[in-house]
Amino acid sequence: NKVENHGKTYLHWKNIATDLATLTAPEILEQLESQDPFGTRRFEKGLLEEESKLGRNLNIDEIKQIFPCPVDRITLPDQRNNDKAEAFRRADKGTFLFFQHLRKAGGTHFCSLAEKNLPKKALPSYYCMPDYDKDWSGRTKAGYLHLYPNEEIARRIAAKGHRIAGNEWQQFRLEKNDNHFNLPAVFATSFRKPLDRALSQFRFECIEDRGCPIKDVHVWWERRPDLQNVYTWTFSDTRGNLKQLYHAKDKRSAIKRAEMVEKALDTVAKFNIVLAMEWLAYAGPQVSNILGFQNTEQLTHRVRPHIAQAKRNDGQEENKMGSASIAKASWDPKTYLDAEQYKVMSESLALDEILTDAARRIFLERLVCSDV
Repeated sequence: NKVENHGKTYLHWKNIATDLATLTAPEILEQLESQDPFGTRRFEKGLLEEESKLGRNLNIDEIKQIFPCPVDRITLPDQRNNDKAEAFRRADKGTFLFFQHLRKAGGTHFCSLAEKNLPKKALPSYYCMPDYDKDWSGRTKAGYLHLYPNEEIARRIAAKGHRIAGNEWQQFRLEKNDNHFNLPAVFATSFRKPLDRALSQFRFECIEDRGCPIKDVHVWWERRPDLQNVYTWTFSDTRGNLKQLYHAKDKRSAIKRAEMVEKALDTVAKFNIVLAMEWLAYAGPQVSNILGFQNTEQLTHRVRPHIAQAKRNDGQEENKMGSASIAKASWDPKTYLDAEQYKVMSESLALDEILTDAARRIFLERLVCSDV
């Protein structure tokens, strides 16, 4: 559709994100909370209030009352490759869904969606991660697609007839000559509020005994510097020891942080589907329009990998109240963490807070605006 828009576009929003990234972590968090530059926090508050009042998910007209299609758009110009999405919907040979799986951010829903909408032969056998294969990694790796050149990924997926590939443990590759965007794929990912995601990973792996013996969240976080700003790290494809950079106050570090956020946001803006875990109940139309999936009921069901290892009887297997249901099922960081640990972990995720707010705005605009 032809877009007539006289407001601010993507560059405006990217400048907001990069300017924020030059601040110290406490300043970033304060600005996001007090000014809500991306408008997503006001929306979340309004959505929770309405869902709780009505006791159900909202319809699209009710959502537009809280977040109408704005004049100033982060989604314009549209940077997605829509030809590849169309090729995927046609099931052209070799095309597949590349899912950048951010751990504990709703990613398992995508594999479940694929199971409901694709032939069984099109699905890798292990949680939609094709490299867990005796001919590929000797079944020693799963979700490590950064390890392999595009040519090998495309060739192996085409040979197996797979139509989805999850990249869970590594970054989205942005190398000039072997960029993941050059694959014959449609690209999707799902975000979750960063501190909620981190605490959920601790609960899932450590408290519920899935390979982590640590029961003290203070000790766990100190030993996991790889989880600091993991979204920004993933989508900027930045290498090196970054822990000091995240907290440094010198100008050079500030510029480097801004460059990381810029690269990450440029990457996310090109993804065909960008979801917010807390709002998955409202993602059905986007999933259907972009992927051609008709059965989207999994978006309102909670899907937990390795569920048999530690089943939770929390009454939240079906999401009938959107973000309010997700909030009820999750651990509240402000309740679980002491004040000092809450501060430490929040500041270690400040860049991810910027990227998440921007990604959520992308999701919302694509939900309520008819031209993207």
